[in-house]
Amino acid sequence: MADSAGIQQGSPAIGAAGLVPAAPGAGGTEGSGAARGSARIAVKKAQLRSSPRPKKLEKLGVYSSCKAEGACKCNGWKSQNPPPTPPQTEQQSNAVNLQEPCRSCSHTLGDHVTHLENVSEEEMNRLLGIVLDVEYLYTCIHKEEDADTKQVYFSLFKLLRKSILQMGKPMLEAQESPPFEKPSIEQGVNNFVQYKFSHLPSKERQTIMELAKMFLNQINYWQLETPSQRRQRVPNDDAAGYKVNYTRWLCYCNVPQFCDSLPRYETTQIFGRTLLRSVFTVMRKQLLEQARQEKDKLPPEKRTLILTHFPKFLSMLEEEVYSHNSPIWSQDFLAGAAGGQIPIHTGDMPSHTPSHTPSHTPSHTLAETAFLCVHSPAGEKRKPSEPLSHEENKRPRVVGDIPMDLINEVMATIADPAAIPETSLLSAHSARDEAARLEERRGVIEFHVIGNSLNQKPNKRILMWLVGLQNVFSHQLPRMPKEYITRLVFDPKHKTLSLIKDGRVIGGICFRMFPSQGFTEIVFCAVTSNEQVKGYGTHLMNHLKEYHIKHEILNFLTYADEYAIGYFKKQGFSKDIKVPKSKYVGYIKDYEGATLMGCELNPSIPYTEFSVIIKKQKEIIKKLIERKQAQIRKVYPGLSCFKDGVRQIPIESIPGIRETGWKPVGKGKELKDPDQLYSTLKTILQHVKSHQNAWPFMEPVKKTEAPGYYQVIRFPMDLKTMSERLKSRYYTTRKLFMADMQRIFTNCREYNPPESEYYKCANLLEKFFYTKIKEAGLIEK
Repeated sequence: MADSAGIQQGSPAIGAAGLVPAAPGAGGTEGSGAARGSARIAVKKAQLRSSPRPKKLEKLGVYSSCKAEGACKCNGWKSQNPPPTPPQTEQQSNAVNLQEPCRSCSHTLGDHVTHLENVSEEEMNRLLGIVLDVEYLYTCIHKEEDADTKQVYFSLFKLLRKSILQMGKPMLEAQESPPFEKPSIEQGVNNFVQYKFSHLPSKERQTIMELAKMFLNQINYWQLETPSQRRQRVPNDDAAGYKVNYTRWLCYCNVPQFCDSLPRYETTQIFGRTLLRSVFTVMRKQLLEQARQEKDKLPPEKRTLILTHFPKFLSMLEEEVYSHNSPIWSQDFLAGAAGGQIPIHTGDMPSHTPSHTPSHTPSHTLAETAFLCVHSPAGEKRKPSEPLSHEENKRPRVVGDIPMDLINEVMATIADPAAIPETSLLSAHSARDEAARLEERRGVIEFHVIGNSLNQKPNKRILMWLVGLQNVFSHQLPRMPKEYITRLVFDPKHKTLSLIKDGRVIGGICFRMFPSQGFTEIVFCAVTSNEQVKGYGTHLMNHLKEYHIKHEILNFLTYADEYAIGYFKKQGFSKDIKVPKSKYVGYIKDYEGATLMGCELNPSIPYTEFSVIIKKQKEIIKKLIERKQAQIRKVYPGLSCFKDGVRQIPIESIPGIRETGWKPVGKGKELKDPDQLYSTLKTILQHVKSHQNAWPFMEPVKKTEAPGYYQVIRFPMDLKTMSERLKSRYYTTRKLFMADMQRIFTNCREYNPPESEYYKCANLLEKFFYTKIKEAGLIEK
C-alpha cells in the first residue's frame, strides 16, 4: 500500500533530460533553460506581491485602460520618466506617484487604476501574476522562430492581456475541452500493466509498476516536436491532426508550466493513444540511448532494472500502442472499475505511519531513479524462488509429502493465468475478500496505518482521516461513548488501519501495540453501513495481520460484543487465548458483557493473498490427480454380476479396488439374533438421546425455525424418527442404524456454518456415538 492509488504523475523519471519544461517550442528533451526561466518568474512574482500597494498599482496601470472622462482610448499607462535600465528598485518604489501623467494620453496613473481602489490584496496579487506571465510570453514571442508555436504564444498573450483588462480569469476558448481522448495515456498504461502482469507475484509486479511510473513521468515532461519538424521527419503522417494536438499540448500542458495563471493538465491525463503513437517511437529510442549513456553511473544492482527490464517493458508496450485490436485502449476494459487504477504498492503494509506525500521535483538522474524504484517503502516477503535455508533443509519431511520437483513441474504447467479458472465474485466458491482485493488492485480503495503524533507537525490529511474514523466508529458503535472513541482514536499510543475510498474514510481498525508483551489489542473495528458485505472487513483484518507480522507481533486480543463474535471467528479468533494471562492482565481494558477473544498469527502466511494461494493449491491438486490417473495403465472390465441377479458384493471383491490403495474399514461383528440386535441398538440410542449435546436432534426440524432447510437437506433424519424405526424393527442390520445416525450429523454440518453451536453439537455427539458403538462390539476398536 502506498499513499497513491494508481500510476500517478510526479514520480521520479528516468534521467535528467526531459524532466523539466523545454524552452518554448524547442522540441526534444533539452529544457533546463525553461526551468530556470520558470524559477525566475516565481521569484519575481514573490517580490512583486510583497511590494507596497502604490508599486503594485503602477505595474497594473501599465496594462489597464484609462478610465478618465471623455472616453479616452489609451489602453495602458506609460511613464513620462521611465526608470533607468537596470531599474534602481529603491528609487523606483519611492517615486511612485498616482498623479504622474501618462505619456500617451496625459491622464494620471490614478485615472488608469481607479477600478482597483477597492480590490482586495489577494485579487491584486492574482492580477500581478498574470502581468508577469504576459511579459514572459512577450519575450517568448520575439525569441521563437517556429511560426506555429509563435502563433499559439501570441494567442495566449492576447488572452492574458484581456484577462487583466477585464479582471477576469483566463479561460481558453476551444471547441473541445480536456480530456481529448479516452482512455487517457495514463489509463491505457494502467490497463497494460493489469493486462500483461497482474498474474505476477507482488514483488515482481511492484517493479513493473515503478517502470510504468517512470514512463508516464517522461511523457508528462516530454517536449513535442513542432509540426514543421515532424513534417520533415515523417512527411506522410497526419500533419493536421498532429498540429491540433501540438496546439492543445502547448496551451494546456507546456506553457502553463511557466505561466501558472493558466490552468495546467498532465499530458498523460488529457491525451490518449493518438498522441502516444506520434511520440512513442522517437521517445523509446532516445530513452534507451540515454540509459546506455548513463549505465556507468548506475550501481551494479540497479543496472538490470534499467538496462534489462525497462527495454523489455517498452517493447511490450510498443506492441500494444500500435496494435489495432489491443484491449487496453477499450473503454470497456475492466468494466465496472470506474476508471480503476492499479495501486502502486499492492498487498504490502508500510512499516511506518504514512505522512503526506511530497511532490517529486523532476530532477533525478537515472541512477537516483533506479534507486527510488527498487527501494519502495513496502515491506518485502521472501521470494518463492529463494533457496531454503540450511535449517529448513534439515527439517524432516512429512510422510506423504509430494516431492518439490513434482510440484515445480506441475506449477510450470499452470503458469498461464488463463489456466486457472476464475470464480465469479457472486459465486459461493469465491473468497470472502476477493472483491475487496480486486478493488485495491484497481486503485478503488487504499489502506493506510495512521495515528496522531505529539512529535511531528500535524498533517492536514492525516487529521482529516482521523476525524473520519472517529465518525465511522461513532456511527457503527453506538453503545460506545463518543468522547471515549475520540480520545482513543487521537491518542498517540493508538494507531488505526484506515480504509480509504474516493478520498474518504469508510472503515478502519483502531489498535494499540504492546511489543514488550508480544500482543496487540484491537479496540475498535468497523466499516460504514453502506459499504458493508463487500469483503472490506476481511481484507482490513488481513492487512492488519501482515502489518503485525512485519513488526514481529504474532498475537491479537480483543473484547468482542455479541454482534462482533461472528466476524472475529471468521477472521481466525477464538475464545482459546494463547497469550499467557500474566502478559495481558492490567494492560488491556475490560469491557462488561463482552467476550475476550484471541488470534495467533502464522508468519509464513501472506494473509492478503491467502485465498489466491488456496485457489492455486486446488489447481495443483487437480493436476496431480490428472497425472496420477494417466499413470494407471490397467483398465478393468465393468461389473456384470448384477445383471445375473446378484444384489450386493463385498467392496474388496471389485477388481482393481485394492490396487488404488483402498483398505477395508474396521469390521465388527454383525448380531444375527434380531432380539439381541434390537436390545443393543436400543441401549445405544438411549445413551445418545441422554447426551448433553443431543438436544438439537431430538425431533424433526421445523420449517418455521429453519427456513429453506428442506430445500437444502433432501434426506432429513432425527432421533425421534430413529426411535420409531427401532420400535417397528426397521433396523435389521447395524449398518442401517449407523447410516441413519450418521445422516443426522452429516445433515447438520451441511446446513449450519462451522462456528454455530449446532455444528459443534454434531461433532461431539458423533464422537460419543462411535464410542458407544465400539463398546457394544459392533465395530472394531
